[in-house]
Amino acid sequence: MSRGRWVAVAGLAAALAVYTAGAGRLWDAGVWPDVLFLSLVLFPAFLAMVWLLLPLWRSRGLLPVGLALGVLAVLLRLAELDVLFNLAKLFALVVLGFWFLSYFETVAWAVLVAAIVPWVDAFSVWRGPTEYVVSEQPGVFENLSIAFRVPGSDGTANLGPPDILFFALFLGAAARFGLRVAWTWIVTTLLLGATLVLTATTDVAGLPALPAVCLGFLLPNADLLWRALRPAAKLDSDGTSKET
Repeated sequence: MSRGRWVAVAGLAAALAVYTAGAGRLWDAGVWPDVLFLSLVLFPAFLAMVWLLLPLWRSRGLLPVGLALGVLAVLLRLAELDVLFNLAKLFALVVLGFWFLSYFETVAWAVLVAAIVPWVDAFSVWRGPTEYVVSEQPGVFENLSIAFRVPGSDGTANLGPPDILFFALFLGAAARFGLRVAWTWIVTTLLLGATLVLTATTDVAGLPALPAVCLGFLLPNADLLWRALRPAAKLDSDGTSKET
């Protein structure tokens, strides 16, 4: 990864840390201004970290690095350094998402996962373990998830660990398999923001975010994925085209 990207990562991490630490002293504009700020500014700022770290998907030794960052996050939590704890979790999940990509030999694996995961996540949020943790053990969810501080309050919007991990995985898959990386990042980020807006308009504790992450990968790359997955055309002995 280039020196310029590392500088950008450090600068963005510092900016996010400063915002998170001081968010409670900022403006209190009400629910909808806060939702728009989170969707259009804060989500993109945090998720820009995945973009900046994207070249790491080619690196070796990502699993021990990701696990080490996870251990660091635990130590920061024990030290009550919550701002750094949040950032360490983010870095750990991004690195582990890139590591997971190493098991995807073809783009078909990414498509298969993107087709299955939203249904699993939806069940988990509405009737499964995520619903139980959020409603019955909120402290556990807060410790595991990535927090986005609401300006002017102590409240947060949260994305669960799988949301960040699969965001990194699919963005890495777009880079690895020659898909539309920029559009994948843009569409996924916008859909996550739209999920937050829907959550604010419904009487639920939270909505599944992985459908947004998976659609953010599938929609902007649909034609390229179709071409990659459809059978290759070959010529018969009589010169006519035949799909295999």
